[in-house]
Amino acid sequence: MALLFSLILAICTRPGFLASPSGVRLVGGLHRCEGRVEVRQNGQWGTVCDDGWDIKDVAVVCRELGCGAANGTPSGILYEPPAENEQKVFIQEVSCTGTEDTLAQCEQEEAYNCLHNEDAGALCENPESPLSPVPENVRLADGPGHCKGRVEVKHQNRWYSVCQTGWSLRAAKVVCRQLGCGRAVRTQKRCKKLAQVQRSIWLSQMSCSGREATLRDCPSGPWGKSTCIHDEDTWVKCEDPFDLRLVGGDKLCSGRLEVLHKGVWGSVCDDNWGEKEDQVVCKQLGCGKSLSPSFKDRKSYGPGVGRIWLDDVRCLGEEQSLEQCQHRFWGYHDCTHQEDVAVICSG
Repeated sequence: MALLFSLILAICTRPGFLASPSGVRLVGGLHRCEGRVEVRQNGQWGTVCDDGWDIKDVAVVCRELGCGAANGTPSGILYEPPAENEQKVFIQEVSCTGTEDTLAQCEQEEAYNCLHNEDAGALCENPESPLSPVPENVRLADGPGHCKGRVEVKHQNRWYSVCQTGWSLRAAKVVCRQLGCGRAVRTQKRCKKLAQVQRSIWLSQMSCSGREATLRDCPSGPWGKSTCIHDEDTWVKCEDPFDLRLVGGDKLCSGRLEVLHKGVWGSVCDDNWGEKEDQVVCKQLGCGKSLSPSFKDRKSYGPGVGRIWLDDVRCLGEEQSLEQCQHRFWGYHDCTHQEDVAVICSG
């Protein structure tokens, strides 16, 4: 069993890195969320070169460590004690989009021309500090299921509501993603009198781009300070959790693509489908990279039956889930099952 777990870790992370939380740490700072960035490789801790290091990379480190928002990219040489001479610089040219869950998911190169005077640092908000409280969780309350309801955030074991002021559909997208739900459908003020809860209003003036992994990554007004009333409580409706699978093949990582919507599995039309869309599917399933199958190989899995859920899917290739890609409304298409998408991944 231990060997199997080790093999899973090796498949799911970059070679040489352990899964979070042991894959990265901050050393020498005033608290655990500040310091020189170090990563673990083959059982040894090494530093990160600051070539290309920016606030997006810091945001990923903060998220992996369970810290607050990224506040700066200080030089690693500011933190004592300094890295030992025999300690290696492991990686450089780190390039994160800012939405990854771990540093190991970011593009990076093995270090080849960096010294310790170029060590990278990171400054995150400290969630344990009373001066910088960070919402520890989020939920949608008083709705039918966990993907619809009033937005509430948890801090120090208490739940607080969120003011509609400054709220947008982009912020709703972040909440839906954080909860593991599908696409954000609607956001509005409270729905009905009976749903009002006389609890403190914790957040307001949210300013999300829509690409953040969690609500705490979004800029906002001062936490715990709001002039809103509960008539301005925020409600969000997300689609049901998004899921997909590959069927008809002899392995889990190859076959005809099906997506789950409203409890029903359906196929995806191949209009505009290409390599970028393949890569997102393989990434979401944890199946490695696309093998760029030929037209003949794709058609070897045969046509599906029942619903055709998606058409005209367009991905950038950076998305973590097919749900984040552009597509027509669910169920709208001009396809037959002869155009069903099939995907073959390396996993």
